[in-house]
Amino acid sequence: MKPKFFITTPIYYVNGAPHIGHAYTTIACDVMARFKRLDGYDVMFLTGTDEHGQKVEQAAATAGIDPQAFTDGTSALFRQLTDRLKISNTDFIRTTEDRHKCACQELWKRVRDNGQIYLGGYEGWYAIRDEAFYDEGELTTRPDGTKVAPSGAVAEWVIEPSYFFKLSEWGDRLLEFYETHPDFIAPASRRNEVISFVKSGLRDLSVSRTSFTWGVKVPGDDAHVMYVWFDALTNYITAAGFPDESAALWDFWPADLHVVGKDILRFHAVYWPAFLMAAGIAPPKRIYAHGWWTAGGEKMSKSLGNVIDPQDLAEQFGLDSLRYFLLREVPFGNDGTFSRKALISRLNTELANDLGNLAQRSLSLIARNCDGELPDDETASQADDELLGAANALVELVRARMERQAFGDALEDIWKVIRAANAYIDHQAPWALKKTDLVRMRCVLRVLVDVLRVVATLLQPFMPDKMAEMLDQLGVPPDMRQIADLDRPLLSGVALPAPKGVFPRFVDEAE
Repeated sequence: MKPKFFITTPIYYVNGAPHIGHAYTTIACDVMARFKRLDGYDVMFLTGTDEHGQKVEQAAATAGIDPQAFTDGTSALFRQLTDRLKISNTDFIRTTEDRHKCACQELWKRVRDNGQIYLGGYEGWYAIRDEAFYDEGELTTRPDGTKVAPSGAVAEWVIEPSYFFKLSEWGDRLLEFYETHPDFIAPASRRNEVISFVKSGLRDLSVSRTSFTWGVKVPGDDAHVMYVWFDALTNYITAAGFPDESAALWDFWPADLHVVGKDILRFHAVYWPAFLMAAGIAPPKRIYAHGWWTAGGEKMSKSLGNVIDPQDLAEQFGLDSLRYFLLREVPFGNDGTFSRKALISRLNTELANDLGNLAQRSLSLIARNCDGELPDDETASQADDELLGAANALVELVRARMERQAFGDALEDIWKVIRAANAYIDHQAPWALKKTDLVRMRCVLRVLVDVLRVVATLLQPFMPDKMAEMLDQLGVPPDMRQIADLDRPLLSGVALPAPKGVFPRFVDEAE
């Protein structure tokens, strides 16, 4: 039986259209999911949309339509983005689905029945844009007296009856959990932030609202709807079959990896494990908070007019090139500034020159000098063994990097081998060997094919379509493209298709 792996994106809030930030998170999760499948895992991959809350209710009112119709339209945009980016998710959840409302109400009942929810009154600062409550000390005051949250959202003083979750009782238990599960929050800088926040003291959390109606009803009290984050976070167990813990999908819980933006880490690393443990459910295994893409040094927002459409980029530069750039340009976890110039540079230097040219040169020489057939797999020199050894070592190197979501490091490991292979072909000069030593020429070309096979196999999660093209040209059968298949040598004498460039250089007509 295959080992199981459950990965999630955050569910995306439907008050606006998707942008490059949404694509970044989803592509990163897709790369991780594809890598695990490549490595023999049974993968559950969840994405979807968060559709309740005051912000959505207001946006729908502004649009002059009811909230369900509004969310139907905006959720469809996110599903469309998922399809156009060729994301390999196994489920797409909407929080307006009946299965999700059922899961939310059951989770609430379990937490309540365990004595962790009580009815009281809320009086404090609330930012509608963030759907978050803030302490006075977290806010700044503008000259006009307006209170502003760390995110820049305006906070308003709210007074209303509310159910509360006894978060104040969970500080020590959360700190103990973080200590016994050191990989629960990543990267390390984010882990330190969360621990510092919890150590500063936790207050009971308002988990219901009465000032609006667009949300999941609190069981037994229809005057209240659940706080949007209690509702939204529950999506992860909804998709795993909860509350039916006998369902086959429940075997995937606890989730192996939640990938989120750094701005929603607190909800996932503090509130979510506390809710789950209060209900007697195991928390997820790992939460990774990545950084933001900025434009001109500013976070992208519709109000600033600097939002970048990932679908436009994919159409102009190619989807696989965009996927590669997003995970190559900036260490995952850090902020990065999007640059068209940097994208073109990566595309031309690393994809077209380094990898594309290596494959084209190697395969063209086989087509011309080996009757288009794969040469025998024999090595005859230390240089051959060193290059093949570096390529074969990639599996463990890349696997370790992926376990830590170090996507850029994994790509750099692969590119070190690509650069070594380019140096090898230049030094061995198989075009010259054709005149002096045909046996050696064939040996060199076979080494290059075997190295390219490892490279293309491991790059499949990052660039699935382009690597499928490359593996076709290398003569790798479709049923031999898993990591485990790298132990099975390609048969010599197999006719290879005519070589064709996989990564053409990009000429920027805008310049």
